[in-house]
Amino acid sequence: MSTLSMNHKSPSTAGAPEHEALARYRRAAHWKPLEYVFWCLPVIAYFLFPGNYLLLSQIAITGLFALSLDLIFGYAGLISLGHAAFFGVGAYTVGLLGTHGFGDPILCLLLAGLFAGILGFLSSFLLLRGNDLSRLMVTLGVALMLFELANKFTSITGGVDGMPGVEVKPILGLFDFDMFGRVGYIYSVVVLFVLFWFARRLVYSPFGQSLRGIRMNVLRMPALGVPVNRRLVKIYTIGAAYAGVAGALLAQTNQFVSLDVLSFQRSADLLLILILGGAGHLYGGILGAVVFVVINYFLSDMNPQYWQFWLGLILVLVVLFARGGILGTAQQWIESSRQKARARRNVSPGDVS
Repeated sequence: MSTLSMNHKSPSTAGAPEHEALARYRRAAHWKPLEYVFWCLPVIAYFLFPGNYLLLSQIAITGLFALSLDLIFGYAGLISLGHAAFFGVGAYTVGLLGTHGFGDPILCLLLAGLFAGILGFLSSFLLLRGNDLSRLMVTLGVALMLFELANKFTSITGGVDGMPGVEVKPILGLFDFDMFGRVGYIYSVVVLFVLFWFARRLVYSPFGQSLRGIRMNVLRMPALGVPVNRRLVKIYTIGAAYAGVAGALLAQTNQFVSLDVLSFQRSADLLLILILGGAGHLYGGILGAVVFVVINYFLSDMNPQYWQFWLGLILVLVVLFARGGILGTAQQWIESSRQKARARRNVSPGDVS
């Protein structure tokens, strides 16, 4: 009788951790109050900093660019040193269409994301053939090739002189881009929020959870029936499309495309931004973009000659004392304080005495 009861209770006992993990996963997928507060900040910034719309637009675009890298690096574990290749494809797509009189902003964004996604899909098969070091070389090689092609074909891209006079028509035929950057800022924030919402749904879906499993243990996932290569190709393509949209936003708000959009410096800065904010948190890339752009702006204004020294010092301190980035370290502190609070509640008065 006792054996039967033990066998009868064992499935529910074994399934308890699974139900608890599923409930925790569902709670994590819900929007938190702090998230609503976070997305109110761009609205507040619109009224508090009326003379800095161009800087705010740059923060939103950089945040979207960092989000694209976070999808492939923070969740799938695919590191890239040439993510600017997709950013540049999106920017030059808008530039080429705009200089030829086709400047509908929404359609140009879609085409920029499409072309960058195609490039990401084609180059993703090269990434699957090697380890992390070879993947770094492949991504860097693709970006360097595109940089030299854009530099050589000056009749198409303008080379080092860039592509000035990119025509951008009013958004939905109603809202024209003004010289103060007001419309461009609102436009950039709306695009960032829409794509962030989609990325959040993606991350908390079964597809996103399989990406976390691939990042933690890529050798075990095929045994669980997960097609690892397909998952990596899909997320790399999506990340490339996001980067292309970010590049298109930069070209539309500035109405100018330079060779800098394909530079190695842009890819390196993007990695720094993601490390600064915290990879694998979605909000980490956006928070890192805010801190990086603001620090860059104020340090270059305060000390034009040696501002990069102070920026490097700040990054070194973050790596030494906040290895999970700003957001990752904050979450560790919160979790540690919660565990200490639980431990205090579970201690009885007799144990304390």
